[in-house]
Amino acid sequence: MTLEILTPEKKIFSGEVFGVQLPGISGLFEVLDKHAPLVSALKAGNMKILKDKSATASYSIQGGFVEVLNNRTTVLVEGAKEL
Repeated sequence: MTLEILTPEKKIFSGEVFGVQLPGISGLFEVLDKHAPLVSALKAGNMKILKDKSATASYSIQGGFVEVLNNRTTVLVEGAKEL
């Protein structure tokens, strides 16, 4: 799956990943390869990128939105900082 993380200032991440864990308004959820189409609001919290089955990267994000469509996940956030 292709993941892009965007802030108003710049692109934080772009690449192929195994999955991503996101802090949704109602709780933490995970998007994996070939996920059904989805749009969701995000709250401030930690986002974890699963680059493959063993490598991960974590970001602290401010609120925003995520869109999943055609095996592409786009995360739009006010700000993000790598942990």
